Amino acid sequence: MRTPKFQIYQDRALQWRWRLVAGNGEIVAVGESYPLRPQAVRSAQRVKEIAALAVIE
Repeated sequence: MRTPKFQIYQDRALQWRWRLVAGNGEIVAVGESYPLRPQAVRSAQRVKEIAALAVIE
């Protein structure tokens, strides 16, 4: 099984997005669109940071 990863990509509207892809290739989360790539990168980094603190309700 591969390592999970965040992918940063441009959508059809030329906006930047991120998606979290599991080791089996399944997309498990997606982010909103941003006009600049660094904004999408920062968003993915923030999700990565706070996910470990999240509780399951």
